[in-house]
Amino acid sequence: METIFPGGFTGEELILGGVGFAAVIVAYVVWNALLLPEDFSSRLKSLQSRRSKLKGDASSNTRRRGERQLLTIGTMRRVLGSFESLKGNGADDLRAKLQQAGFRGPDAVVIYQFMRLCLPFLFGFIMVMIVYVLQVFPFPEFLQPVLCFGATLLGFKGPEIYVRNTAIKRAQIITKALPDGLDLLTICVEAGLSLDMALQRVSKELQGLSAELAYELQLTAIELTFLPDRQTAFENLANRNDIPGVRALVNAFRQTEKFGTPLAQSLRVLSAEFRNERMMKAEEKGARLPAMMTVPMMIFILPTLFIIIMGPGIISIIDTVMN
Repeated sequence: METIFPGGFTGEELILGGVGFAAVIVAYVVWNALLLPEDFSSRLKSLQSRRSKLKGDASSNTRRRGERQLLTIGTMRRVLGSFESLKGNGADDLRAKLQQAGFRGPDAVVIYQFMRLCLPFLFGFIMVMIVYVLQVFPFPEFLQPVLCFGATLLGFKGPEIYVRNTAIKRAQIITKALPDGLDLLTICVEAGLSLDMALQRVSKELQGLSAELAYELQLTAIELTFLPDRQTAFENLANRNDIPGVRALVNAFRQTEKFGTPLAQSLRVLSAEFRNERMMKAEEKGARLPAMMTVPMMIFILPTLFIIIMGPGIISIIDTVMN
């Protein structure tokens, strides 16, 4: 192996270095996906271009889109087109899941499907090279095919797990910031602002607290201004965020637009309800804590306590018997 790789490096060292580098990349991706809040500052700035685009579509509906696709996206589309992965109701459901996770780009479905298609082969090939060709670690024979199959399955299910975890995390952030957003929206509505202006004002105030909720409110305000049907904007908000609190807020908006009910009173009731629900969830977690602590206490605390209490007596008895 030293004659193949110059510089005195063996194949095992190169593989270990590649695995270490891959581990660092995976840790960075997991950190960004599960721990760090998603950065929506660029998206909030891009909404201004979205506003101009919607205005141009409203003034001239016959305008053609002359945007050119990147070479990589075009290649992905051609590869997936042969498998018909971008057609049917499954693509619409997948697009909705990606939107709920915050991936709103026009090529999000293409990238997701391409990753699900390529990652199983990539992970499986890497594991076959590590287990069978280079034999970096002495795995037992019965475990080798299991590792290869597990790597292939991880490559197939990895994008789905990542999107689902991102959607759950995003929903939790929006749910946590929703009561404060409703309080600000109530103040703006009571001050005499229209719904469009109130949403824009609240989105500016919420950028430091919850960029995700600020982005959704600002996008809804833009759609309310330029879409021909205001109900469509409310439906888009509910579809982008499959959250009970957001659906209740959308229902309040619809009732206000359709029947003229006072919006401020509905928002105040919703805000109080969401706060009570959040408090009840916190109390529920606190009530489950004693039951969850029982097993760790029995395994880690009680044996140590018995050793401390009964240890000296047992040692004294052993000394007495031996003497």
